[in-house]
Amino acid sequence: MNYLPLFSTLMTAIFAGAVLNRYRVKRGTYLLLWGFGLVLYGLGTFGELYLSLFYSEFILKLWYLSGAMLTAAWLGQGTIHLLVRKRNVAPTLTGILAVVSVIAAVLVFIAPVTEAAASYNIADPVSSQYRDIIVRSGAIITLTILLNVYGTLGLVGGALYSAFIFWRKRVLFDRMVGNVLIAAGALLPALGGSFIKAGLADWLYFSELLGAILMFLGFLRATSGKPVSVPGPATAAPGN
Repeated sequence: MNYLPLFSTLMTAIFAGAVLNRYRVKRGTYLLLWGFGLVLYGLGTFGELYLSLFYSEFILKLWYLSGAMLTAAWLGQGTIHLLVRKRNVAPTLTGILAVVSVIAAVLVFIAPVTEAAASYNIADPVSSQYRDIIVRSGAIITLTILLNVYGTLGLVGGALYSAFIFWRKRVLFDRMVGNVLIAAGALLPALGGSFIKAGLADWLYFSELLGAILMFLGFLRATSGKPVSVPGPATAAPGN
């Protein structure tokens, strides 16, 4: 059994609970979408945990759908809802993403599996075996790429943009640092494909855990609510 997915699942559950609780108190569609994205993140890491103990075609496909296809897109959509102020743009994009997500789910769950499923090895990471088991159509591969690019640009790009604005205006230092941590955390799982291609499938699990930790720390820092100015050349002072 690989314990990293267990820790990732627990961390993500705590993170999702904190975000959804903030949504309950503060409202804000972006918080609801982030919470949903984190639930998907947790389903992905739970799938890795389960598949390190048992084999299940349903869990394998759920793992691929939630972790490889939808998590980044929905987290990024939350950031888009937070930053895009033009009327109806963010809700329209959310509606489109919802339809695409349903299509992706149908395509993944009707995808056939190969005979390699019979020789699935629970001792090896699922990330190193799924390509030989799930017959991914061109549509599945295309949607996987597009959803991840869209989500990564939305989440990482949005976090870095927000951090830059706070830095430039010399305000909300906690939010600036928080956004940098969120961007760094979001990039780590995005590098998972590179780890797999390099034959370092176990590093995907580590990147998911570290990514969840960094994003959670970033969220906590960004929501600390202390409007402390960023020290600049003209404003820096001891103890700031």
